[in-house]
Amino acid sequence: MSEESPQAIRAEALESILIEKGLLTAKAVDDVIALYSERVGPLNGARLVARAWVDPQFKKQLLTDATSIVESLGFEGGQVEKLVVVENTDKVHNAVVCTLCSCYPWAVLGLPPKWYKDPAYRSRIVMEPRQVLAEMGVGLGSNVEIQVWDSSAEIRYMVLPMRPPGTQNLKEEQLAELVTRDSMIGVEVLVGVEVPGEAS
Repeated sequence: MSEESPQAIRAEALESILIEKGLLTAKAVDDVIALYSERVGPLNGARLVARAWVDPQFKKQLLTDATSIVESLGFEGGQVEKLVVVENTDKVHNAVVCTLCSCYPWAVLGLPPKWYKDPAYRSRIVMEPRQVLAEMGVGLGSNVEIQVWDSSAEIRYMVLPMRPPGTQNLKEEQLAELVTRDSMIGVEVLVGVEVPGEAS
């Protein structure tokens, strides 16, 4: 899944032409990338996850109506007009895909990774989710049910990962630092994370 998709190649070619013709600057492109890397995206999602881990009432609201919560927080980036958050447990593991294109909640996850848009991921995660997750480093027991959620233009999904063990003494801000974009897509499990100040 490491090869660039035809869409990515076209996007890069279009960017080059627009810059060459003076209709776009490299700085403008860099500014947009910085926006989605630093002020939009995974940091926002991580804040939601960490708060849900420490605040049961917030967690209930997030799982019931994530759209309203995100709207009230005013996250930049869009693509969360209808956001649904699904919870990983020791019995159910969730993963997110967009089988038709690359629908993705930018405001809470930032820029979609290249593999998310790759046709191989988009088709295989639906047909053989356990194998694809294993290839991505997520080994799940046969007793764990896997649910794959297909994002669309109408609804986008985000995973609430399980809180790593041994983090009960961490503050909300510290917990947010443990959350990764991939764990909120459901292709990473936050297990064995080295907790600051604790012996391994």
